Amino acid sequence: MLDSIGPLIQAIQEAADWLLGLDRSIEDVSSGQMMLRTVLIYGLALLLIRIASKRFLSQATAFDVIVAIMLGSILSRAINGSAPFLPTVLAAAALVAVHWVLAFVALHTSIGSVFKGEPQLLIKDGQVREEAMRGAKITSADLDEALRINAKHTDRSRIRRAYLERNGSISVIPYPSEPQVLEVSVKDGVQSVRIKLE
Repeated sequence: MLDSIGPLIQAIQEAADWLLGLDRSIEDVSSGQMMLRTVLIYGLALLLIRIASKRFLSQATAFDVIVAIMLGSILSRAINGSAPFLPTVLAAAALVAVHWVLAFVALHTSIGSVFKGEPQLLIKDGQVREEAMRGAKITSADLDEALRINAKHTDRSRIRRAYLERNGSISVIPYPSEPQVLEVSVKDGVQSVRIKLE
């Protein structure tokens, strides 16, 4: 049984060498082999990102972005042949494994804030916290932009809380809007009130 496995592994290795140009220097790799490497690495990258976290595809924290950049850098070496193919793929898998373990630890312990940071309170009860703004390197224009996008106005006195979130976005919690009475009229014994809701 073991005698038949050895030649099978050898045949698989030879086929991989021929298809991907693993036994050649980068100058000798054909266009077809480079394209096949690209397709293979693309599939592997999708698999690794799915294993690591769905956050890569949404609002990622710096913790996730760093891993994504490193993963792209490592895997590109497997495509262009500047590093050996299999060790490079294994290095990428190791990076994702470490990221997954750290994310698991961050989820189940209080050490998560070390990896991912904490939200910064920028506005509290309509008052801008200037020290927090300076510490977070947020300009007044940045804050106004976030208020326009999230609250549809820039009147800071109407904002209960605004936070710089861990992913770099600014979330806004406005005060509940009160209806404004525009007109009160009585006609034929019927009182009419026009109000404006914001």
